[in-house]
Amino acid sequence: MREAGIGRVVVGSGDPNPLVAGKGIRILKEAGIEVTEHVLEEECRRLNEVFFHYIKTKRPFVVMKYAMTMDGKIAAYTGASRWVTGEEARAHVQQQRNRLTAIMVGVGTVLADDPMLTCRMEGGRNPVRIICDTGLRTPLTAKVVATAPEVPTILATCCPDRDRYRPYEAAGCRILHVPEKEGHVDLKTLMEVLGQESIDSILLEGGGTLNWSALEAGIVQKVQAYIAPKLFGGRDARTPVEGTGVPDPGAAFGLKTAF
Repeated sequence: MREAGIGRVVVGSGDPNPLVAGKGIRILKEAGIEVTEHVLEEECRRLNEVFFHYIKTKRPFVVMKYAMTMDGKIAAYTGASRWVTGEEARAHVQQQRNRLTAIMVGVGTVLADDPMLTCRMEGGRNPVRIICDTGLRTPLTAKVVATAPEVPTILATCCPDRDRYRPYEAAGCRILHVPEKEGHVDLKTLMEVLGQESIDSILLEGGGTLNWSALEAGIVQKVQAYIAPKLFGGRDARTPVEGTGVPDPGAAFGLKTAF
């Protein structure tokens, strides 16, 4: 680099990978090049948040995404949810599906909506599809099963009956048997398994039940909420996070601005 006329290098953030951390900077300094470190370090880390999290933890960076009205509803009391938000928000979701390695939903979403869970932007890349299906209830006729030969599809289940795996595997799905925790897939264990599979990031597009379970399990790193200027009302209308809920305001899951 000295021969190329470079006399000074500015570094925002070092590499968290212990196999290479600091080596590049040391080589530069040994070559007589001035190195200025930690410039806008926090901003640099945010630009590469998936990589930093995955390298440090060996688990996926999970983005919990949902769209809701201003009164906190993700669907009308009838269950109808198309569309809560507009085209701009939906286009941004497709960008996230293209950027992150995998997308994860619960079997309830598959049963209610029969989604494709693919990237619909031109030239986009489809994420790996992960279905949390405790009792293996995903219909063999579901779109995620029918298109499994084209789009990698994983069913994470607690079902011990391996004979029931065969039709899904024949259709092109992959079955991951994971432990059960409080009647559902143990999400912490699932994250460890997926991390070993080189899945470094997940867009969580589940319903209120899976979202609560993910928060409770401590696997969520980022919340991405799209808020539409509408009101649905309805005592029984679905909300983004359901489950048991926290016992008092002091036990709330705290969020902080990521930019």
